[in-house]
Amino acid sequence: MKKAVALAVAVLCSLAVVAQAQDKPKHELTPEQQAVMKDMLDKYDTNKDGKLDKEEKAKISDEDKAKMQAVGLGKHHGQGGDAKKDGEQKPAADGDQKPAAEGNQ
Repeated sequence: MKKAVALAVAVLCSLAVVAQAQDKPKHELTPEQQAVMKDMLDKYDTNKDGKLDKEEKAKISDEDKAKMQAVGLGKHHGQGGDAKKDGEQKPAADGDQKPAAEGNQ
């Protein structure tokens, strides 16, 4: 009996989590943010896939990065700033960066 009750509670909790996740609204861009993103895609999306890959993002000028940050885009959308993805670390500010290990030593 205890196992049945525990199973029922687990199923109900799982359903509640799924239902709550579906109710959360997605972050929507403001019209100003949409306009800036359209401009960035038009200017930097060289392969025309509708999104900026790592190489395309690297080519964004400082002026355009400033435009994006001015409307609230940037780190949150992976468009610059100090945020790194894929486990990369940002370099030390004072130059204390250690060289990467080469091979298996």
